[in-house]
Amino acid sequence: MITERRYDIDWLRVIAIGLLLIYHIAIIFQPWAMFIGFIRSNELMEELWVPMTMLNVWRIPLLFYVSGMGVYFAMRKRNWQTLFLERTRRILMPLIFGIIAIVPLHIYIFQRYYNLPLDYMPGPAHLWFLGNIFAYVLLLTPILFFLKKREKGTIHKKLQGLFNNPIGPLLISAFFVLEVILVKPVLFEMYAETWHGFFIGFLAFFFGYLFVYIGNRFWKTVLKWRWLYLAIAMVLYGVRLFVYNLNGLHELTAIESNCWILTVFGFGYKYLNKPGKILTYLSQASYPVYIIHMVLLYAGSALILPLAIPVYFKFILMVLFTGIGCYLIYEFIIRRVGFLRPLFGLKRQKTTKKKTTIRRKLAAQG
Repeated sequence: MITERRYDIDWLRVIAIGLLLIYHIAIIFQPWAMFIGFIRSNELMEELWVPMTMLNVWRIPLLFYVSGMGVYFAMRKRNWQTLFLERTRRILMPLIFGIIAIVPLHIYIFQRYYNLPLDYMPGPAHLWFLGNIFAYVLLLTPILFFLKKREKGTIHKKLQGLFNNPIGPLLISAFFVLEVILVKPVLFEMYAETWHGFFIGFLAFFFGYLFVYIGNRFWKTVLKWRWLYLAIAMVLYGVRLFVYNLNGLHELTAIESNCWILTVFGFGYKYLNKPGKILTYLSQASYPVYIIHMVLLYAGSALILPLAIPVYFKFILMVLFTGIGCYLIYEFIIRRVGFLRPLFGLKRQKTTKKKTTIRRKLAAQG
């Protein structure tokens, strides 16, 4: 059982969102960008695709793992009713708001950029992730609370024993291998609004919960064997890159994906489990930034891509424009405007009891 704050998990969430921004910017400079609804640069940077292919098999599953871990911590002081209400406020409300007010903005920019007829059929677009997470909470809540009530029971002890050696964490890859065998995705990294994305997210979310539920036994294992997991991941990536020309067997990719993630957990547990003001700020900002980043990305594309400058400068400007733009909107609008905060998954600003009492006294005197 873990009771202390896990700052490394907060850091991994922040890092995953940062990688998401960089990855989406890199897509703009790939020849297939328009096929998945991105504005495409006329000058390409296809050399970016090699590092992208290393990231794209584990960056989204990592977010699902971390989301499952977050639910564990949310359940410590909540029953199923309050958990459901809290997740509705933090996930479903921003999803609905995003479909109504955020997604249409970047679709509008895309259509204007390519002189297409203006049209919008409501859909989640990049916010599909939130819909999946909310579905997992609904589907898994009975199982998660069943496990919670037996946190010191037989199941918990057997899981601790299983994950007390380096093979235990590797065994979960069998479920992901079975998933690709049954679902047969065209591309392993095609997660958005696909059954493959739904089921792989479901597995990652559930195992993320289990990893924290098991306690320090799991974390000590991935800490000790992180170099082994890294070596396996690098070998499998090498096979996918050099043997299969990035079109390898999905079964091997599923194992590779989890080895990268176990590596990240191990190194994160060693180096990132530290508090700090920067983490506090970024941890709160990451969710709103995820929601709004596509609008800044498309606006930046429309402004920067037509410029007569080298493509490498365009990429750098895109990173700066998107990053700084997201910061400014978060810091000076979302964070400070009270009624907007819940729409972006933030808690309402609290008015302390002391301030409330003072206001009431002043009102009574006046």
